[in-house]
Amino acid sequence: MNPSTPVPSAPHEHTAEPGDATATRLLAGWHATGRPADLTDHLRRHGQPPVATTLGSRTSRPLVETVESAGLTGRGGAGFPTARKLRAVAERRGRAVVVVNAMESEPASRKDQFLLAVAPHLVLDGAVQAATAVGADTVHICLPRTRTAQCRQLSTALDERHRARLDPVRLRLHALPHAYVSSESTALVRWLNGGPARPQGSPPRTHERGVARRPTLIHNAETLAHLALIARYGSDWFRRTGTPDEPGTTLVTVSGAVTTPGVQEVALGTPLATIVDRAGGPTEALRAVLLGGFAGTWLSAEDVCTPLTRRDLAPLGAAPGAGVLIAFPHSACGLSETARLLAYLAAHSARQCGPCHFGLPAVAEDFTALATGHADPDLLSRLHRRTALLPDRGACRHPDGAARLAASALRAFADDVEQHLTRGACAAARRPARVPVPTAKPPETWR
Repeated sequence: MNPSTPVPSAPHEHTAEPGDATATRLLAGWHATGRPADLTDHLRRHGQPPVATTLGSRTSRPLVETVESAGLTGRGGAGFPTARKLRAVAERRGRAVVVVNAMESEPASRKDQFLLAVAPHLVLDGAVQAATAVGADTVHICLPRTRTAQCRQLSTALDERHRARLDPVRLRLHALPHAYVSSESTALVRWLNGGPARPQGSPPRTHERGVARRPTLIHNAETLAHLALIARYGSDWFRRTGTPDEPGTTLVTVSGAVTTPGVQEVALGTPLATIVDRAGGPTEALRAVLLGGFAGTWLSAEDVCTPLTRRDLAPLGAAPGAGVLIAFPHSACGLSETARLLAYLAAHSARQCGPCHFGLPAVAEDFTALATGHADPDLLSRLHRRTALLPDRGACRHPDGAARLAASALRAFADDVEQHLTRGACAAARRPARVPVPTAKPPETWR
């Protein structure tokens, strides 16, 4: 056990809380000034980061307890309680490591890229606070190497902090191969340990033995930004917005058939319809929304009044996921769009296990046949069987997401399924695609 325990200090006397219960929090500075915050802007708004001092044992760290009281959950997709991850790493023996997952490999998501562009020091503050809470001496920040401008911006932010001698831990920036599954936590650890950026499903778990065989905490960039604010303003402040069960705000990337696509910060519990309205409203009548991204869930237009919480979405087989909401119009074909998404997911699998190597391509091919009106008599029953077999069988959750997307499309577009099976592809299937999908080809390198 490490005998030192950091204690967050009280908020700096000159800081102002970033907005009231209905205002933005992570993006408050951006909305106030309209420009990205450098270190001077950041410190002027939030004050110096809370100073860690020594106390008792590693497992009694006040920041962990504050985060637990706040009810913060991960904003990367899984929604796991943040304090539980902090505590799991803090209780391990040996010097820990922190990894900032800023890969954002979901093609429809821009929230972490936007957050890092306008408030990078909020994310970095959270990473340093997490490091002191778990006894880490190094923070690894992982970005895709294809986003060269983002890498330069974050490198500049790190230089600012280094010149200011702001951080008690080492911060290292890494540029990784850009593939859909390379943002999975074990893929990051595997790459940082010198291997390919592919998921590694076998034990031990990363909090037990991760980077350099040390206990490793991995958090999404947005999650760490929330943690930085909780460290400054406390759990009661964090709970002023959101719902009692799911407090706080979250970032959502809104696109599709809306007037003003972009990144919003909304309170958890906000109805999906309100999020669409804040994006300027739909540009035409909506048939459905895709929630959570390419590995998300299609919801019918009747479900858009559902609040954005895991609890309210669970009965619909959905979750906030990666914070993506795509508004889908009546004039488009949901089956052809889903076929393209599945082809992309199949191409970007790690091809390390049966569900990814064989299952995903088979489902994608069947869905393409359905979308183009070339289905055989057994296709629908085969799709239902295969999508039921994929979950919980892969080395990572990649097959689960693809199966969820396919199964939800069969439900949300059931009328179209019947037409495509009996009368061939609908007219909308021949129209230009409405959901942008990157080229469906495997990454050139995993290293």
